[in-house]
Amino acid sequence: MRKNRGPYLSAAIMAVILASFFSCKGEKTAPKEKTEGLINMDIQKQSFGRLPDGSEVEAYTLTNSHGLKARIMTYGATLTSLEVPDRSGKLADIVLGHDSLDGYIDIAQNPYFGSIVGRYANRIAKGRFTLDGVEYQLTTNNGPNHLHGGVKGFDKVLWKGEPVREKAAVGVKLRYLSRDGEQGYPGNLSATVIYWLTEANELKISYEAETDKPTPVNLTHHSYFNLAGQGEGDILGHELTLNADHFTPVDEGLIPTGEIRPVTGTPWDFTIPKAIGAEIAVVPGGYDHNFVLRDGEGTLRMAARVHEPTSGRVMEIYTIEPGIQFYSGNFLDGTITGKSGKVYRKHYGFCLEPQHFPDSPNNPGFPSTILRPGQKYTSLTIHKFSTK
Repeated sequence: MRKNRGPYLSAAIMAVILASFFSCKGEKTAPKEKTEGLINMDIQKQSFGRLPDGSEVEAYTLTNSHGLKARIMTYGATLTSLEVPDRSGKLADIVLGHDSLDGYIDIAQNPYFGSIVGRYANRIAKGRFTLDGVEYQLTTNNGPNHLHGGVKGFDKVLWKGEPVREKAAVGVKLRYLSRDGEQGYPGNLSATVIYWLTEANELKISYEAETDKPTPVNLTHHSYFNLAGQGEGDILGHELTLNADHFTPVDEGLIPTGEIRPVTGTPWDFTIPKAIGAEIAVVPGGYDHNFVLRDGEGTLRMAARVHEPTSGRVMEIYTIEPGIQFYSGNFLDGTITGKSGKVYRKHYGFCLEPQHFPDSPNNPGFPSTILRPGQKYTSLTIHKFSTK
């Protein structure tokens, strides 16, 4: 399986950190924790509200010495805000979302804003697949199909969080145990996700999972980005480059046909920088397609680069995944009111989701997503920020 390049801590260091961290038990806000040698990096833990069953949701705010700030809550392992400077140093939150937990719990107001999605990101046709001669029926939540883990995927469960750190990064580790039969999937799947904010202005997301029965696994992060700032107009003027010479065409239900088609001469060609809106009018429904990345699975390389000309913000995405889903916010329609009362209209955000291909369990020609007992699923994605 894929090799994990994510950073880890020794048990001794972790014990010291946890002892210090939880000495504030009972407080709603934990004191700032400084990273040794990098006094301007810190982690803060706060309450983000309670779920209807009374469970408390925690939020971890990570800050580096350059002012970048990421906030992650334990409900859905969700990135709720990401503040990044523009070319003049002015910070703006560049991810869509909500100011309070209520907006994330309301399904009509939360199309996976900032969440970790799984067990299987993207779509599985008719919610069915056959594995080792056994047919499995998953929950369906996207017409007849299974999308992003089903009715209650990883984005709608409470993860267990804890702070982590290394010399040049602060982070939060989140764990969730998906029980055998959850949403129709076989096997008990133990999943771990770590968000790291680094001194190199990177947001790193590392993934691990293990299972006691063969099962499909395909995890990804689902932020809607707007590099001009959340709620600040559409993203059609953002300039996108994708490290992909091929994509996987889809049918009317957005299920891959099984074909791997060259992008040359099509509106799907982003091999050189191009405004997202340049040819979107001739793409039925807008972009919501998987792109086949160059160099294959397991190699950490740049998958995408996005430049927003007005602010000068640049985001580069590196991954070891074989594909990346590009979604241009086609289903945002003005019915969602997000942070600071901003209304999210069509194309007000875009998603770039490193992952395996949609419907892979039903397409033997696609890279396999099957995890078996004794194997470890690992993945790594890096979002690197700069200005131009």
